[in-house]
Amino acid sequence: MQDILNRYDPITLEEMKDIRLMNRIDTKFVTTVPVLKQLLTIAQDDYYVQETGGLRISPYYTLYFDTADCAMYNRHEAGHLVRQKLRIRSYVDAGLNFLEVKTKNNHGRTKKKRMAMEGFDALNPDHTILFKRQDEQFVAYDDFLREHLRYEPLSMTQQIENRFDRITLVNKGKTERLTIDTHLRFHNIATGIDRDMGNIVIIELKRDGLKPSPILSKLLQLRIFPHGFSKYVIGSAFTNDDLRRNRIKPRLHSIERFMNK
Repeated sequence: MQDILNRYDPITLEEMKDIRLMNRIDTKFVTTVPVLKQLLTIAQDDYYVQETGGLRISPYYTLYFDTADCAMYNRHEAGHLVRQKLRIRSYVDAGLNFLEVKTKNNHGRTKKKRMAMEGFDALNPDHTILFKRQDEQFVAYDDFLREHLRYEPLSMTQQIENRFDRITLVNKGKTERLTIDTHLRFHNIATGIDRDMGNIVIIELKRDGLKPSPILSKLLQLRIFPHGFSKYVIGSAFTNDDLRRNRIKPRLHSIERFMNK
């Protein structure tokens, strides 16, 4: 994988500032590592690869929160278009951590609000966080959550965490980002169950509106089609047998087929 990425022109985080796409349309695709290598080979003339600290593949960590009865999960599983997620997202190598609220509306647009999460260590994560106004730092978190989250902050508990490696591509016109996640694994804090997703690859096309995308024809060429994949929902369903999953069973079976290829 690395040898293919070394053929790409690099782009820095500073150069990507104009394409943050905080209010965007996301389209996800699922494939496998062998097919991904083909995609990266044929896309190299149309995309830059993000390079940070000399790295073109970066480790990520995410800690997801939900209510004790998993109201966020249940809303997604039931098919509601308007829904939210609350998470801590860590850029492990850079040592940056953000408290994030993601809100999806009934038009398919995703809006992300975030603030820096000070003192969080993704290599030794704190699983006892409660969003109560215990000090100046948590007062700021509480204010942030009460502005953007539709749930009571004190009702939020840690549910599941994941780790993965991410490649980020930016088209030469700088109108979109393509994130590619590999080596995805979950640990469910509530049940203690782990799940390694093996050979699976999650690709997400992020763009503001429906501007032309050079990757779409290449995805079609390799028979990589849109496929819903919420890391929180899928990871939870695979690691907690007590959760409702009737509506997403076909998606889970499809993902298992990818994992077994």
